[in-house]
Amino acid sequence: MKTRRITRERLVPHTVDGKTRMVPDDEVIEVPLPPRDWDQVALNTVTAIVTALVLACVVWSTVSIGDLLARVVVEPAAYGAATVFDLAWIALMIIEWLARYTPVRARAARFGGYVALAVAMGAVGAHGWLFGDPAIGIVGAVVSGLAKGTWTILLAYQSVPLDPRTAAFLEQELSEAGAELARIPVDRRVNRSRALRDAERRALEADGGSANPERPDDEEDEPNHNVLPIHPGALTMKDAVRIAWDADIREPDAVRRYVGKAMGKPASPDTVERYLRALRVGA
Repeated sequence: MKTRRITRERLVPHTVDGKTRMVPDDEVIEVPLPPRDWDQVALNTVTAIVTALVLACVVWSTVSIGDLLARVVVEPAAYGAATVFDLAWIALMIIEWLARYTPVRARAARFGGYVALAVAMGAVGAHGWLFGDPAIGIVGAVVSGLAKGTWTILLAYQSVPLDPRTAAFLEQELSEAGAELARIPVDRRVNRSRALRDAERRALEADGGSANPERPDDEEDEPNHNVLPIHPGALTMKDAVRIAWDADIREPDAVRRYVGKAMGKPASPDTVERYLRALRVGA
């Protein structure tokens, strides 16, 4: 059995002048080596070969299609656009791999990959035909087909097959995760709207309970049971500045006017500016 030597650190008792302490000490031990996984070695080799095929395909297609497009545009733009042809189906293959646990989403990426491959092969074939050598165009197009086909077979081998029930279960799990992520911006907008509403309500109450102009005059003195009364003395200047800040009121003059209404007395410009400066730093 093959083994390898490793060094590990452990605590051992060590006594000096009758006093014992636990001190670190290095220990060299031999552990057995697991048998080589030849299947994994073969899979890694195939992956490296397919990766090299894809890179060679990208280079060949870029040169061919770039030379074709250079007849009508400048070379930098032509070769830059030529990379799009192969990168499109390579990107769709990666998306297909990421969606391997959701067959419906993977199917769309697979179809798009074949369409992008057909366009790239057609462009390579057109290059050979326009330059008077159809055979080279056909062979060049086959290069892209071989690279795409080999990579597709490799992805199909590495992906785990799922039965319909398991695939449906994972679809629901992803749907719930997407709903939780979608709630984040929605909750942020709701909280901001509530802060603005509360700030306006506080400002109206601090201004003497200004009534809605659309309400009849005989209802102005009637108490509104839907709004809880807030005592002006319970609101500090710092709280008023914070409410204005949460309501997206950031201009110092506007904040000072709002604080004056909320407090029922003029606000000190220096104090308001100091609180605003602290909020900017903490934002």
